[in-house]
Amino acid sequence: MSAPRRLFAADGVLTRAEAQSLIERVVKLSQADEIQVNVGGGMQTNVRFADNRMSTAGSVSNFVVTIQSSYGKRSAAVQVNDTSDAALEAAVRQSEALARLAPENPESMPALGAQQYQEVPAYFERTAGVSAADRAAAARVAIDAAKKAGDLQAAGYIQVGAGASALGNKRGLFAYHRSTSANYTLTVRTSDGTGSGWAGADHPDWSQIDPAEVAETAIRKAQLSRNPSAVEPGRYTVILEPQAVGDLVQLMGFAIDARSADEGRSAFSKAGGGNKIGEKIVDERVTIISDPMDPDLLAAPFDGQGLPIGRQVWIENGVLKNLAYSRFWAERKNAQPTGFPSSMKMLGGDASLEQMIASTQRGILVTRLWYLRQVDPRTILYTGLTRDGTFLVENGKISRSIRNLRFNESPLFILNNLEMVGRPQRLAGTEAGGNVVLPALKVRDFNFTSLSDAV
Repeated sequence: MSAPRRLFAADGVLTRAEAQSLIERVVKLSQADEIQVNVGGGMQTNVRFADNRMSTAGSVSNFVVTIQSSYGKRSAAVQVNDTSDAALEAAVRQSEALARLAPENPESMPALGAQQYQEVPAYFERTAGVSAADRAAAARVAIDAAKKAGDLQAAGYIQVGAGASALGNKRGLFAYHRSTSANYTLTVRTSDGTGSGWAGADHPDWSQIDPAEVAETAIRKAQLSRNPSAVEPGRYTVILEPQAVGDLVQLMGFAIDARSADEGRSAFSKAGGGNKIGEKIVDERVTIISDPMDPDLLAAPFDGQGLPIGRQVWIENGVLKNLAYSRFWAERKNAQPTGFPSSMKMLGGDASLEQMIASTQRGILVTRLWYLRQVDPRTILYTGLTRDGTFLVENGKISRSIRNLRFNESPLFILNNLEMVGRPQRLAGTEAGGNVVLPALKVRDFNFTSLSDAV
């Protein structure tokens, strides 16, 4: 009996050679028409703090091999985290047995052959080497600053990780990508419970996270937002900080499926049939792209089937340039498959937040949005709440903090009502997650529908 083979590294981050060797071992075991093997794993470390004190710290390593066997249009997948010869062979045989029992999938596509991929430099040794002491030191910056203020409580979460993913099949396909991540989100509240401020930072390179800047921003927001007063709901000029823009505009990514548009089920469906590619849909200052190689994004260069993901322009100068095509729908429509983006960037202008405020006679400044839920997919209409710093702007200055408000808005509406566009920045903590880079926006006629008692 052969000796068991298990994880190659304690953190689950396989090298390219290790991943390729593992996939080849599994593929050789296959008796099915097709087999696809996905491997992935990594380490996530974290520290959590609240009420100006550390609360928890930990690390989690994970590794999984997903084996999908196919007979014609029948397929099934099995997952295993034991890489011994016996465990891998058992998983292969189980996936084959299940595949024979599975119903045919009429939209099944043949496996891809060898592809060319860009090598995205998303792995930073500095991030992979972040220690518990490093994470604690970053947290202490906020804790110490909140204590010094005397009437503030800081609560935050710092998560740092490293991981690798790869896939391969019988046809010579092999794809590999490794990355690191660092994410820091901080909420600071006033002791009287009336004020709340938030800030966050995210980057694959830990050295790009500035704990002092995060703490300063959240503390300033908390102090300014103390004792909010109510304003009447209605339509206002709003200044949306980049985080608020990301919370809402990123949701357009769920609506760019070409099939949904062609079948009349999305905001990008054309009356009478087809889609709106080539039509102007938003302000001409809006260009939205996905690009794994963009240094602000650094996303995976392939999808779960091994389809290469390159630079895509979704909206250019306000015109819808492309929609996301799966391989199946691209073949049906004689189009180029794009896969679905794992990143989003809106090219920005040069207006600063201070300039937006100074140019506003009366409006509302929004730090971020929260608890967004879809109302109407045909217009990408969402409802949600402002949170952690909402302010009234009068005569070009922040005049006072105001109570949070519920809104009903669509990213399409706000991108058609632009007044000013800021510089794009990488965001942390959006509800949808992912690699997101968006600017601050000044927008007219933003629809607030009611007041909220939440702080």
